[in-house]
Amino acid sequence: WIDAHSDINTPETSPSGNVHGMPLAAIMGLGPPELANIFDFHPKVLAENCVLIGVRDIDGIEKENIRRAGVEVFTMRDIDERGMRAVMEEALRLAGRGTAGYHVSLDMDWIDPEDAPGVGTPVRGGATYREAHLAMEIIADHGRMLSFEIVEVNPVIDEHNRTADLAVELTLSAFGKKIL
Repeated sequence: WIDAHSDINTPETSPSGNVHGMPLAAIMGLGPPELANIFDFHPKVLAENCVLIGVRDIDGIEKENIRRAGVEVFTMRDIDERGMRAVMEEALRLAGRGTAGYHVSLDMDWIDPEDAPGVGTPVRGGATYREAHLAMEIIADHGRMLSFEIVEVNPVIDEHNRTADLAVELTLSAFGKKIL
């Protein structure tokens, strides 16, 4: 789960009540049954296989949800201190424990607004253009990605399609496009 936000709120814990801050909670079986039980089973993802990468804007009660669930978190500080390669290698190892592979959810607000301005909830201090590509290249190199999504590209507020174009580039990198 590569995102500036942890998306592990529930209606009871969310200060805003926005459902876009709840998808990870729902797939982990938390929150209202209407969300958590979609397709008649829950959780869809075990907390032990869930890894948050690049978060830097977490609501107060959300922090407790993360701790209680036992979700592994790598903040932007971790990336700054350890480097993107070390963080991604560890994150992919954790996400893939005992599984056939993993789903990658890439929220474009993970990237700094200087490089991805067309998002609804921008947060300064995100990944650089090159860090984002490196993360996707490492995912491709591992060869265990089963599914992939990119979220939060808003063409209405984008600047000259910069965010949309970057989303396409990152998708290609995640699926193995290389410089050479």
